[in-house]
Amino acid sequence: MEWRDVSSSEEGSHSNYRRSLGTVALTAVGLGSIIGSGWLFGAKNAAALAGPAAILSWVIGAVVALTIALTYTELGSMFPKAGGMVRYGQYSHGSLAGYLAAWANWIAIISVIPGEATASIQYMSSWDFAWCQRLFDGKELTGTGVALASVLLLFYFFLNWFAITLFAKTNTAITVFKVVVPVLTAGALMLAHFDTGNFEAGGGFTPHGWSAVFSAVAVSGIVWAFNGFQSPLNMAGEARNPGRSLPKAVVSSILIALVIYVLLQVAFLMAVPGDALAHGGWGSLRFDSPLADLATAWGLNWLAMVLYADAFVSPSGTGMIYAATTSRMIHGVQENGHLPGIFGKVDPRTGVPRPALVLNLFVAFAFLAVFRGWGSIAEIVGVATVISYITGPVAVMSMRRLAPGMARPVRLKAMPVIAPVAMVFGSLVMYWARWPLTGKVILIMAIGLPIWAWYELRKPWAVLKPHLLAGVWMVAYLLVMAGVSWAGATDYGGRGYLAEPWDMVLVAAIGLLFYAWGVRSAWRNPSLTAVEREMAEAAQARGEAPGDSPEKAPAAV
Repeated sequence: MEWRDVSSSEEGSHSNYRRSLGTVALTAVGLGSIIGSGWLFGAKNAAALAGPAAILSWVIGAVVALTIALTYTELGSMFPKAGGMVRYGQYSHGSLAGYLAAWANWIAIISVIPGEATASIQYMSSWDFAWCQRLFDGKELTGTGVALASVLLLFYFFLNWFAITLFAKTNTAITVFKVVVPVLTAGALMLAHFDTGNFEAGGGFTPHGWSAVFSAVAVSGIVWAFNGFQSPLNMAGEARNPGRSLPKAVVSSILIALVIYVLLQVAFLMAVPGDALAHGGWGSLRFDSPLADLATAWGLNWLAMVLYADAFVSPSGTGMIYAATTSRMIHGVQENGHLPGIFGKVDPRTGVPRPALVLNLFVAFAFLAVFRGWGSIAEIVGVATVISYITGPVAVMSMRRLAPGMARPVRLKAMPVIAPVAMVFGSLVMYWARWPLTGKVILIMAIGLPIWAWYELRKPWAVLKPHLLAGVWMVAYLLVMAGVSWAGATDYGGRGYLAEPWDMVLVAAIGLLFYAWGVRSAWRNPSLTAVEREMAEAAQARGEAPGDSPEKAPAAV
């Protein structure tokens, strides 16, 4: 029986990508991915769970995202290839762990695209036109709403079809608008009404306890809101100077977004009318369009109109970005050896992976047909995002063990500390997401395994065995985390067999244990040797010695 060695799967298609994206454009990609529909819902959802302490939830979410993102910036600068986020696990652990990580990451990102289209149509349904009000029935999009959302999907993909330069110019302009409107909203609401008494109203600063503050990070959309930091990494193949621009773009987009989200959260908390908290507190708020409703309540009708318009622009901008990044992810999965070769083709004239773009369009249509409401799609995104986080910390330290001499334009001195801390944070977020979401993670992973089996189980046992041994830690990790979530504290949806705070101590210990197991399981598999050869040939073509960086000196933090 024939089998294909992934070391021979690189077909040179990366030469067709246009390295035209600088730091500003990549930062716009990251920030544009982060600021989508989430900011329109996030402040209200977080406040409903955590009250005024939702401010801390945003800070915690940013710390988690930044810590995990730092592990990926080193990997992204080492391997400036399209669809980078789906490749790193393959390089460090082979096909099983690599496929599971890639599948989770792709599901998390591809489902955002119909989610953003759905969010735009749901907000359009509140416009003062009869035809708009027939787009959403209060729970999900109507047939007309789905048809209009489908048109939006076509628009996202149309802008990505012709050239990366068209995408970059369009996205930068949209991102500027997406940043200005939230800042304007926060400032206008603060000037209109700023009642500091709301910090004590409705049950005080932490009305539902600290467990609610942590759960808000996972289930109110905060971690998902910061998940856009992946987009610059997935477009690394089109970065002019990836070693310098990728870390700047990733870190800058997270920090800028944190400032905007905190301003919006403070503005929302202080703008809520006191009588709205008198009966039931923060959890009883009933705002369909939270920020726009508050703008109308304080006579800022002009701001409400801007918000209704931006509710269309912001999600559409994010959907357009994710249409681009997911096509690069499909290209990466194909080069990992788990999709037909056609999905690795890049149009030489435009620098766009068009077959991958078409595949993602059909998958986005399928998600839209099944999940017609923003909330149901957001849940899928949140569940898959959690599992996609855990491979970065393990992969980055595995690569330091397996390929110490490989060029690292970004080499973080504190990575031996950052990586295990990031693994602990990822594990805690999975636990905070509450049972049964962790069970759903297992189901989502299982759905994708037949594709892996089709390509991998045909290989000889001697070839397959090391891939299985190197990936079993990830399978065991998912099962153990599901069991801990099921048995955990009732505040996190569990059966109450584990009491606070020992439940989180146990989760942290599990994260460290599997981090150590994962790093020790890494091996020099064919994907790693192939990419090492590719990077060495590229360095030689630039006139550099092996292990040199494209920059004058590696960035050390």
